[in-house]
Amino acid sequence: MRIRSLEQYVDAPAVQHRLPAFPESKAADVARRIGDAAFGALIDELLTWPKPGLVSHVDSGSHTDMNCETFHASAVALRPFFVRLAGAGASMATMADLRVIGIEAEHAMLSATGGVNTHRGAIFALGLLCAAAAALELEGTAPRSPSRIAAYVASSWGNSIVRGPIPLRSHGSAALRRFGAGGARAQAAAGFPHVLKIGLPALRRARAVTRDDEAARVETFFALLAAVEDTNLLHRGGAEGLAHARAAAERFLNEGGIGRTDWQAHALDIHCDFVIRRLSPGGCADLLAATILLDRLTSSS
Repeated sequence: MRIRSLEQYVDAPAVQHRLPAFPESKAADVARRIGDAAFGALIDELLTWPKPGLVSHVDSGSHTDMNCETFHASAVALRPFFVRLAGAGASMATMADLRVIGIEAEHAMLSATGGVNTHRGAIFALGLLCAAAAALELEGTAPRSPSRIAAYVASSWGNSIVRGPIPLRSHGSAALRRFGAGGARAQAAAGFPHVLKIGLPALRRARAVTRDDEAARVETFFALLAAVEDTNLLHRGGAEGLAHARAAAERFLNEGGIGRTDWQAHALDIHCDFVIRRLSPGGCADLLAATILLDRLTSSS
């Protein structure tokens, strides 16, 4: 699960560009608040269990090269970069500007984890949402609506996301070539439809039936898993692995989800099955974090 340099993602002129330091001002306060919300979303995602095949505070899932401490160190290292990405959004940054900060963030992540990719997809998804939320707030448009934040990502940077450099050796691009799956780029360019139409409704429905926010996040994760064409699952298990994972998620939900008294045992059975099969739906984990972030940014509305 180790990755190569992220310089492959950007062109040389973009790498040479550096944004000015963000001033101490209202905009800086907005950027810090939004960046802190992104950090909190990463921690909440980590503290969600069982998430079949994935690392949590309980175990390492299908992974042997990372654990809870690895993810926590990564999240801490990324916190200031989410603040910078929010600040860049408030400064009307281009996608090239955001890529520069994203590259620096991923280098910081790799330094903190000893070269292990913990949050590459989350940097991309949450970074874009941070930038969009800050831009809307600094325009005088308080980011009260998840759909407005997501739509800002699509309208401001969607074309650049689609047309931008495609990493030749990533799991997502390999899945695109082999299976035609769109992955994180397609989700972001389209304005995060799975977050808006599946993740957030599932989170809010689950909260209506439980006071346990971790359980609500588990239900949300299974809802995403049942619907998303996760390129990490395609990479590890092929089309058969993806189909198996989605069927397991659908079965969990159809049999009552967290409404069952034994829901945790049911989810744990699926988790153990994924570990045996070495399946890891990392794309769904990123979308869960994006769902949590949008919920955090708009929960006061």
